[in-house]
Amino acid sequence: MRLVLLGAPGAGKGTQAKKLIEMVGIPQISTGDLLRAAVSEGTALGIEAKSFMDKGELVPDSVVLGMMKERLQDEDCKKGFILDGFPRNTAQAEALDAMLEELGMPLDSALSVEVPLEDLMKRLTGRRTCKECGQMYNVHFSAPATDDACDKCSGELYQRDDDQEATIQKRLEVYTQQTAPLIDYYSGKGILKTVSGTGNIDEIFANVTTTLGIS
Repeated sequence: MRLVLLGAPGAGKGTQAKKLIEMVGIPQISTGDLLRAAVSEGTALGIEAKSFMDKGELVPDSVVLGMMKERLQDEDCKKGFILDGFPRNTAQAEALDAMLEELGMPLDSALSVEVPLEDLMKRLTGRRTCKECGQMYNVHFSAPATDDACDKCSGELYQRDDDQEATIQKRLEVYTQQTAPLIDYYSGKGILKTVSGTGNIDEIFANVTTTLGIS
C-alpha cells in the first residue's frame, strides 16, 4: 500500500498513520517528524526550516523534496509507505508523482481526514508538551491532573511556539490556500478517499480501514 494522508493541521493524520503501520507493517514517513528532528539537532536544514515553521509558514519545496527523495529510497519503503504531511501543495504532488513513477512505486490512494475548523483550533491551541519526557496533553480533551505539570514525571509543560493561536490561524490559512487544492488534484486522478476525523480515535481508525478496504 502506497498512501498519502491529507488533512488540515490537527486533523489527526499522524495518529492514524501510526495505527495503520501497526496493522500493515509499512513505514510512516512524516516530514513534520523529519523536520523537527533536524531542528532539534541544529543542522543547516533544521535552522532553515525553523525560520519558516516559527512563522506558521510552509517549509519550501526545495527543502522538503530533497528529504523525501532520500527517504523513499530506503529499503523499508520497497513494500509500501504512508506519507503524512507531504505533499502539501499541487507542485509538490506533481513532483512526487514524477519521482514515484521514476522509482516504480506510484500512489495507490490519497486519504483525506476531515475535521471542522472549531475542533481543529481546540486540538492545536490546547496542546501542551512535557519538557522532560515529551508526553503530550490537551487542556480541552486530555488535561493533566495538575496544571502545568506532567502526570508521568512532574516535568514542566509548555506550549510550542507553533501552537499559539495567531500562528495556528496562519497555518490554517496557508493550508486552505495551498494544501486544500490537493483534494481536487487527487480526485482528478481517481485515487481520493475521504473519512471523518471527528470522534474516538479507534472509531476513526475503523472508518479509515473500511474506507481503504483493509479491515
